[in-house]
Amino acid sequence: MKAIVLTGFGIPESLEEQEVSVPVIKDTQVLVEMYASSINPGDVHIRSGAIQQGPMGAMFQVQFPYILGFDVAGIVKEVGKLVQHFKPGDRVMGMVPTGSYMNYVAVEEDHLAAIPESLSFEKAGALPTVALTAWQALFEHGGLQQGQRILIHGGAGGVGHAAIQLAKQHGAYVITTAREVNRQFVMELGADEVIDYTKDELVNQISEPVDIVLDTIADKSTFDTGLPGEAGNGSYAVLKNGGKYISIVAFAIGQRPKVRDIDSIFFQARANRADLESIIRNIQDEKFHIHVDEMYPFTAQGLYQAYRKSEMQPKRGKIVISK
Repeated sequence: MKAIVLTGFGIPESLEEQEVSVPVIKDTQVLVEMYASSINPGDVHIRSGAIQQGPMGAMFQVQFPYILGFDVAGIVKEVGKLVQHFKPGDRVMGMVPTGSYMNYVAVEEDHLAAIPESLSFEKAGALPTVALTAWQALFEHGGLQQGQRILIHGGAGGVGHAAIQLAKQHGAYVITTAREVNRQFVMELGADEVIDYTKDELVNQISEPVDIVLDTIADKSTFDTGLPGEAGNGSYAVLKNGGKYISIVAFAIGQRPKVRDIDSIFFQARANRADLESIIRNIQDEKFHIHVDEMYPFTAQGLYQAYRKSEMQPKRGKIVISK
């Protein structure tokens, strides 16, 4: 079968098409024919080698050729003998740790959810990683309550644009950072305030402290130290005593000395069917949608173009890879 593999760190042209074996599924797994996937920041940072150059490299072991991609949407082709929720022909989406830029992907049953006919494969292929990350950040780690104030960094990005919608529909007051060119986009998602992080410091723009900060932005110092970058450091000053600083990028944040009883939390999304099904219900109830910025074909050239696009500004939502 066809796979698009990473042959070395660096430029997108390090991706090339190769023939690989169809995965042999375990008893608890489902073989999914991939119809759509997407690009996440983690894919970009692994491809470039940025993660591997710092202390976080131990968390992401890469042996070439390496297959990128955390998201998959497609049709079930085969199920393991212990699988109970799916059968061949079902439409599904999920999050995988082993790469999805290939024709067939082996996925644990609990990492998948059935998708309705009303949800396209392209939208479903953009959803799992960013939606799970936003959902778990807000509700599992943040314990977001109606009426609380939340600051979401990178509101126009994949996780950010999902988090704005989910926080707003949960009754929170949402402040987000975004470039001026993305102001209208994030306001239409539900943001109550938009801060252009390129113009002024947060502490000068937020008049009332927030209960939660969700940090989705990594800079070079984050990979070097595991601690928040420039934007993140400024966020502590606008958090309430006893607030929560949640980061999906600053992996050493838990080692930071505690101040003003603020909880500093780093986490990575955990694939599970229950959360995916909750997200799908929100989509069906028209409380949440995924924004697909661009789609590219599942070819080596298509991946080159998609990754080049991912390096450009402005960024909005997700970039999708589609068969």
